[in-house]
Amino acid sequence: MTAVAMSAVLAFGLGACGGGTDDNNNTDGNNATPEFNAAIGKVFSPSTKTGGTLKFAISEDWDSVDPGDTYYGLSWNLLRTYARTLTMFKPVPGKGSEELVGDLAEGLGTPSDGGKTWTYKLRPNLKFEDGSPITSKDVKYAVLRTVDKGVLVSGPTYLGDYLDLPEGYKGPYKSKGVNTDQAIQTPDDLTIVFKLKQAFGGFDYFAQLPGTAPVPEAKDTGVKYKEHVISSGPYMFESYQEGKSFTLVRNPNWDKATDPNRPALPDRYEVTLGVEANDIDNRLISGDLDIDLAGTGVQPASLSRVLTDPNLKPQSDNPGSARTWYTSINPKVAPLDNLDCRKAIMYAADRTGLQAAYGGPIAGGDIATTLMPPVIPGYQKFDLYPAGADNKGDVAKAKEHLTACGQPNGFATNMAYRSDRPKEKAIAESLQQALAKVGINLTLKPLPTGDYFSLYAGKPSYRDGQKLGLMTNGWQSDWNDGFGFLSQIVDSRTIRESGGSSNLSIYLPEVDALIDKAMAETDATAREAVWGEIDKKIMENAVVLPSVYSKALTLRSKNATNIFVNEAYGQYDYMMLGAAK
Repeated sequence: MTAVAMSAVLAFGLGACGGGTDDNNNTDGNNATPEFNAAIGKVFSPSTKTGGTLKFAISEDWDSVDPGDTYYGLSWNLLRTYARTLTMFKPVPGKGSEELVGDLAEGLGTPSDGGKTWTYKLRPNLKFEDGSPITSKDVKYAVLRTVDKGVLVSGPTYLGDYLDLPEGYKGPYKSKGVNTDQAIQTPDDLTIVFKLKQAFGGFDYFAQLPGTAPVPEAKDTGVKYKEHVISSGPYMFESYQEGKSFTLVRNPNWDKATDPNRPALPDRYEVTLGVEANDIDNRLISGDLDIDLAGTGVQPASLSRVLTDPNLKPQSDNPGSARTWYTSINPKVAPLDNLDCRKAIMYAADRTGLQAAYGGPIAGGDIATTLMPPVIPGYQKFDLYPAGADNKGDVAKAKEHLTACGQPNGFATNMAYRSDRPKEKAIAESLQQALAKVGINLTLKPLPTGDYFSLYAGKPSYRDGQKLGLMTNGWQSDWNDGFGFLSQIVDSRTIRESGGSSNLSIYLPEVDALIDKAMAETDATAREAVWGEIDKKIMENAVVLPSVYSKALTLRSKNATNIFVNEAYGQYDYMMLGAAK
């Protein structure tokens, strides 16, 4: 089914491993006519040409290239070049990219026991980069290692939360030798069976998580595994310099016959870290770079240039996504432990300034008044904190709530943002200016992206100890439904002292209870209504200040081929790109 769907949708076909072939005689990336949004809903510059190099850059490192220790969308997008999961989002343009297909598995899972048991059959003849066979035991081990959030601090907690693991199980590093067959069984090398504490009809979404990418236990080095991830995909690491760069080259033991999803067109991926964000834009414009790996669009300094240049605008796309950019408001830091003090921030914020910081309506997105974006089923349109007729803030209402919280003259607090991201710095500066009008003084604290969630903003003892009252944040749905968007960022049970949680400010037992209620609801309409109720409850508690429902203005490479936006990631599909040279 996967092969048929791929051949039907991807008119450019699937290239074989090797260099220099071109079934479409498309020898460079310039045969297609550039036009604005040409890579949204369709493929720009289709080609089956193999060979060449793609050059990626990003302004700072992210959490990890280890599939079991990462929660950045850009990372999930890229790692599909070197790691295969049980299922995956279909690599096609348009809405089809939100559908799941088998990857390591022959197809989607088979449920039984009312949805509490899920069985997957692996494709035969799968191999790691060293030629050793990939078995169901390697997938089981990979899943179990993600349970240890003291070692692998990042990444989602879905699997550890829902699998029927033994009481007190802490993962294979700390609970070595513990029998976990009650949660995961491997009756043979090609079969893996997951057993859950409670029924969950969407387990195929769990199966696409990077944590299901196989890991050979004998070669696992824990937190250092990122220094040499063992490839299960068409590319493997040739070099890895933490925080600086890495290079992916072809994996000689990847077999196209086992992988109907990946064309594996380029010979090399070269990824450079720590490149200044505006320099990335300049290099994309000049053609010296192919992809801004962050995928969040050009910086404000380049925006007007791209939109007004008749040669540059046709090379750009303006995709939306199931993402909201927002600021977390920490209720554990005084005086923000008072609801009225938090509401004062909500009213005082200049929403036009927040939108401008992300690039305006085209490059940033529409002004947000809720946490959930409109594309998520269950979204309800409401605005609990009107910001005045000009959307620049309601100073009178802000001062009213400052008086109510016992701070009539305002107060001081700290605000954290990711240091390599000009847009987040602009968000912090916009809030600093707007809140100062009502006496709320912000001290800005830039923090490194790579450890932002694991060691700083995402670590309760750090953020509370350093009195981080506000923290820039943003979230792209793991998949497009209420659970996939909300559960990891609003459930207080995902917050852990070891760090790595994406929930920075929401400690609401009533929200936790509503999540459980939604999970138990079998009627889709009723379930979606609960997600909307959760969203409103969060906004009523003023623990999140939304900025925009995300859009981005991205530049297409002059060298890359097969360019299209994968809507599951809201970015160009990095796995499907080809290189003209």
